[in-house]
Amino acid sequence: MTNEYKGTIVEESLNDNHILNDFKIISFRISTDKNQADRWHLYNIVVTYEDIIRLSMNIKPRWYMHFWKGRDVIAIFYGKKFEFNYDDKSSWAPAIEYGFSVGIPKEQLDFLID
Repeated sequence: MTNEYKGTIVEESLNDNHILNDFKIISFRISTDKNQADRWHLYNIVVTYEDIIRLSMNIKPRWYMHFWKGRDVIAIFYGKKFEFNYDDKSSWAPAIEYGFSVGIPKEQLDFLID
């Protein structure tokens, strides 16, 4: 069984974006906001569990990242980590409640996987 997770990182969520050089980047895109200052740079990456822990120390407050392996999801916030099953929406509740409590809009707490 592989220890690799897929995930999406918003570059703007990082304290130091140089950490992206340490990971396998699968794809990259820029959001299409009309205001250039509101655009996000999104990297789809492959990481290990250990990488996720490392990334959790580099995330800014009021942001989150999530990673998945099959249907298992790990969501990391500044100072917090949640693990849940994608198919069991009730297991998402602690992560959604925490994210909302730190100012992340509920519609952004969707934990999309591919």
